[in-house]
Amino acid sequence: MKENLADNHSFFYICALISPCIKHPSMKSLALHIPLRWKSYLLLNIAGLALIYFLPALSHLLSFPLYLIEPMRLMVVLALVHTNRPNAWFLAATLPVFSFLVSGHPFFLKSLLIAIELLSFVWFFSIFSKLRWNTFASMLTAILTSKLIYYGLKALLISLLLIRTELVSTPWLIQAAVTLAFSLYALMFFRNSAGRQI
Repeated sequence: MKENLADNHSFFYICALISPCIKHPSMKSLALHIPLRWKSYLLLNIAGLALIYFLPALSHLLSFPLYLIEPMRLMVVLALVHTNRPNAWFLAATLPVFSFLVSGHPFFLKSLLIAIELLSFVWFFSIFSKLRWNTFASMLTAILTSKLIYYGLKALLISLLLIRTELVSTPWLIQAAVTLAFSLYALMFFRNSAGRQI
């Protein structure tokens, strides 16, 4: 309960700090000149960072471990579907680092593994999309391939005694359901138009 209150206090403190800046005329002028596309990218990135920062408090509030829905991959999937590949690269590389810096969780080597997994996911999805695969198949195969890389590297680190943790912490059934949900979402909303950088 104390941690939850602390997170809420920090949230309102941050809002109090940035609100004068947002109201400043120069900031309003700058906001008017930012293309709408970049505003949506910025909004998604801020939402991703906020989600990772407040994940423990939200999990406590909802009485549900939100890490089970793979929030970092969720933000990367949203970036691929609604923004572009460079922004997805950015989130894949920075979200695990940001999580480690602000909360110390996951621990460093696991954060590195997650970053590798997310980056490989973006790379595989880009490759499969360029091969004109069906969007559902591209997303599904990219997620499964990146998971194989993650668990392969994790098993190696465990065997070398560099990390002490169980190989699979999230039940396979939940992983399968989340993977299917992400793939269906991409099928419904992703558009591989000529103007998109996939």
